[in-house]
Amino acid sequence: MDTQTIVILDFGSQYTQLIARRIREQNVFSVVLPCTAPISEIQALKPLGVILSGGPSSVYDADAPAADPRLLELGVPVLGICYGLHFIVHHLGGKVKSAPRREYGHAEVTILDEANQDGANKDRASEDGVTALFAGLPATLQVWMSHGDEALELPAGFRRTAVTQNALAGIANEERRIWAVQFHPEVHHTPLGPKLIRNFVFNICGAAGDWTPAHFIETTVAGIREKVGKGHVICGLSGGVDSSVAAVLVHKAIGSQLTCIFVNNGVLRKNEFVNVQKNLREKLGLHIVAVDASERFMAKLAGVIDPETKRKRIGAEFIAVFDDEATRIAKETGGVDWLVQGTLYPDVIESSSVKGPSQTIKSHHNVGGLPLGMKLKLIEPLRDLFKDEVRRIGRDLGMPEEILGRQPFPGPGLAVRILGEVTPERVALLQEADEIVVAEIKAAGLYSSIWQSFAVLLPVMSVGVMGDQRTYAYTAAVRAVHSEDGMTADWTPLPYEVLKRISSRIVNEVRGINRVVYDITSKPPGTIEWE
Repeated sequence: MDTQTIVILDFGSQYTQLIARRIREQNVFSVVLPCTAPISEIQALKPLGVILSGGPSSVYDADAPAADPRLLELGVPVLGICYGLHFIVHHLGGKVKSAPRREYGHAEVTILDEANQDGANKDRASEDGVTALFAGLPATLQVWMSHGDEALELPAGFRRTAVTQNALAGIANEERRIWAVQFHPEVHHTPLGPKLIRNFVFNICGAAGDWTPAHFIETTVAGIREKVGKGHVICGLSGGVDSSVAAVLVHKAIGSQLTCIFVNNGVLRKNEFVNVQKNLREKLGLHIVAVDASERFMAKLAGVIDPETKRKRIGAEFIAVFDDEATRIAKETGGVDWLVQGTLYPDVIESSSVKGPSQTIKSHHNVGGLPLGMKLKLIEPLRDLFKDEVRRIGRDLGMPEEILGRQPFPGPGLAVRILGEVTPERVALLQEADEIVVAEIKAAGLYSSIWQSFAVLLPVMSVGVMGDQRTYAYTAAVRAVHSEDGMTADWTPLPYEVLKRISSRIVNEVRGINRVVYDITSKPPGTIEWE
């Protein structure tokens, strides 16, 4: 069964991923492509509809996103949002101008019908003349605006469908199956935005809403089985949610053809190397080969301070270890053809700059392809999913909550939570401090409601007094954030009593740390990890 898809073309909006999530919440698959994607790539997905995101540019900017206007001629419904509206107007013969004043924030929109194009009458006599995008919605909507340009003249065949007190807020050409709104229906500041998106996805595009965990598992397992054939597969396990769900999916597809490899890279959490093996062997029945490569990784990290260099060296060594293990396992199994990784959609977005005009934030060891010398082909069964979707898949697979409820852990491990050089001594300090942070947050019953909570070791030494003696030791930062998918995050206001216990335990139990601070930075402007 083919997966029904809504394609979202990204023009650089900070809200693009929210559009994707709002569609997926309706059990309809969505995929984000850069606005520069060729028409052939869009057509290959056989989309039910196309959404044009917002963006910070003006259509008249010299460096305006260079999308192909032929995307408006694909014959499928199109919905433009903010900049997407300007793109439609500009490329179909209308005129866009700089607005007298930027419209940003809350606004009230009046929905128009065909007989009421001046916006004077807010009461609609019937639904008949109201465009399908606004079907079932009230006469006025509270929305979120964010734009500097506005449509001055509409292209031939288009009519206004909504206005604010200051500007046009919606247009449509039903015959050409093109709709557009000036506001952002995907953000929570537009309370009835999900209903508008539902109208587009179901009433206009005709989606079935059958992209469920069961459907994903069925199609993914079948696809893996067909792709792998009789080949042998190795899977990189970290013990986290992503790699564990990926491993169970592949195991469901090919059974004994899968060998899981768990690598101790020297920057795991305290007792992680032992605990992960026990959990995944006993509770998931996976065949696991454990490799202690901590000395190899520490040698590669010696003297390294730059965070991007840390990530790249860990990534390169990670692949080198797998290459070595693949060679060894190949002799036992008659050959290894595939490598499984638990890459998620946010990893792809941040690492390979899927978001056309957007900037790469950081690299990950499990995205961006493999070196030319790598002998294994890649399987990434979760590449199109957000974290909460992965957990839903895991539950449908019958995986225990102890594994699915784990907070995310970075691929480069504690190396990106140790600012400055990574040494065995610093790793040991952070392992002890981090275990205290997690233990106290679990004891307070907060662990499952927090996206991530952890300790960071800072390269800052300060004077302290303990037992009437002067100390000169490191500083630890505590980080706890709320997030929906890791793309944005707000710092968590931990209760003072929890912070007090964490601080007291760290300075008393971890010899080498005498000061604790709390990070109250959100993402943006910061990132969740410190490096």
